[in-house]
Amino acid sequence: MRIGYKASAEQFGARELLEFSVEAEHRGLDMIAVSDHFQPWRHHGGHAPNALTWLGALGGATRHAVLATSVLTPTLRYHPSIVAQAFGTLGALNPGRVVLGIGSGEAMNETPATGAEFPGPKERRLRLAESITLMRRLWTEERVDFEGTYYRTEKATVYDRPDQPVPIYVAASGPLAAKLAGRVGDGFICTSGKDPELYRTLLANVAEGATAAGRDPGALRRMIEIKVSYDRDIEQARTNCHWWAALALTSEQKTGVEDPLEMERLADANVDRAHTRFIVSDDPGDVIERIGSYLDLGFTDLVLHGPGGDQHRFLEQFTADVLPGLRARAALARAAAAVGSPA
Repeated sequence: MRIGYKASAEQFGARELLEFSVEAEHRGLDMIAVSDHFQPWRHHGGHAPNALTWLGALGGATRHAVLATSVLTPTLRYHPSIVAQAFGTLGALNPGRVVLGIGSGEAMNETPATGAEFPGPKERRLRLAESITLMRRLWTEERVDFEGTYYRTEKATVYDRPDQPVPIYVAASGPLAAKLAGRVGDGFICTSGKDPELYRTLLANVAEGATAAGRDPGALRRMIEIKVSYDRDIEQARTNCHWWAALALTSEQKTGVEDPLEMERLADANVDRAHTRFIVSDDPGDVIERIGSYLDLGFTDLVLHGPGGDQHRFLEQFTADVLPGLRARAALARAAAAVGSPA
C-alpha cells in the first residue's frame, strides 16, 4: 500500500509545487503524482508547468518517493518515442522509483498545442495501445524499426534507460479503457468521487482484460486519486473546493472544451457543486472511513488531492490527524484481503 500526494500543476507554479512535494515526502508520503497539462482548468491564476522537466527537478530534490505522472498523454502532442526517451532518462536517474501514468487525453491539452483535430474515443484508445507497444520496445531493444497505424520509427535507439523498464499505469474511466489497462498496463488509474458501482465495474474490467491476455490481475497496481478537502475548519474545507469546480462538471459539459477561459466560465457557473467531487470533512475518523471504502474495493495506491491554496496547511493537518489512522485502516484492509473476507 502506498499513500501519495497529488502535485496540482494546474493550480501552482513549478517552484512552489516542488516545495510542496518535497514537504510531502518529508511528512511521510510515499508517492508524488503530477498531472501534465498544456493548459490549466482556469486561465486566471492557473499554471501548467511541463511535467517532464519538473519531474527531473523533483527527482533531484527527493530521496525515496515514487515519481509518477497522473497522467500524461503519449499520443498526440508528444510522440511516444520522445516520451520513452524522457522516461528512460528519469528512470536511469531515479532507479526503481518512476512510474509513467498515461491516458488518452483531453481536447484542451492536445488541440491548442498543435492545432490538430482531437480524435474520437476509439482512435485515442488505439493510439494509446500502440504507444505502449512502441515505448516498451524502445526500452528493451536497440535499432527499433516500427511501422504502426499511427507511429513510425526508423533504427531508433533510446541510449539512456533504466535496467528495468519503467512501469506504465493506464488511466481509465470507462469499461473499454479499463480492459486495455488490464491487457497491457502494469497498473490502472482512476479518480474518486463517483458511484461505487462504477469502480467495481472498472476493476472487474481490468481483471477481465488481464485474464484474457494471460496475465495475473493480482499483479497489477490499482491507483486512485482521492479528492479530499480535510481541514480542522469545516467552512475552510468547503471553500477550498471552489478553485476546482471544473471537476464537478459533467462529461457532457467538458467534452470538446479547448479554451481555459471557457472552462473557467463553466466552472464558475457551477461553483455550488464544487464540493461534490471531494471528501469534505473536519473529522479525521470520517475521512479515514470514507477513504477506506476505496481500500475495501482493492486499490493499492492512494494519491491525495487536497484542493486548497495553502498546501502547507493541508499537508501538516492531514499527515498529523489522518495519515496514521489511514495507514492502520490500510493494514486492516490488507489483512482482510489476505483471508478473503470483507474489511
